[in-house]
Amino acid sequence: VLVGDVDAMLVADLGATFTPHGLGHLIGIDTHDVGGYLSHTPPRSGRPGLKSLRTARVLAEGMVLTVEPGLYFIEALIEPALASDKTSGFFVPGAIDRFRGTGGVRLEDVVVVCADGVDNYTLCPRTVDEVEHVMSGGAWPPARDDAPWLRRRWGTCKDGKMVDRALGNAA
Repeated sequence: VLVGDVDAMLVADLGATFTPHGLGHLIGIDTHDVGGYLSHTPPRSGRPGLKSLRTARVLAEGMVLTVEPGLYFIEALIEPALASDKTSGFFVPGAIDRFRGTGGVRLEDVVVVCADGVDNYTLCPRTVDEVEHVMSGGAWPPARDDAPWLRRRWGTCKDGKMVDRALGNAA
């Protein structure tokens, strides 16, 4: 769909054409918790594609937030990008046509920031094999996590207590 230098695409704000939304939010007292922009944190950007971000805070261990990558094909955003001298040269002529009218997709994971990365608490299929398994009527969640690199921490109730399925201990 696109060709060219990725850095040049970033300078041209081309990402805003396909990702016109924030990429996550803090979770705390409310589902969409406030506090993304505070007086002592970097200010909100006004650039397309960045102005929808819900925080510019430096993440710290113990923070809980969502990670929400998405990709959308919205005519009201695609048409101006195709018509713009700044962005039209990145498009492969005609390649985007097969995606028009499809809408898009967005994934949302709830994660906890840890000293060595994040732990993911979302109980949804994420790999191609997992999605195909569920779409063909297979059971979910699986008995064994075949994608440990996703650091999923699925809880389950056992003997009246919450148990971390990955670790096998009380959560």
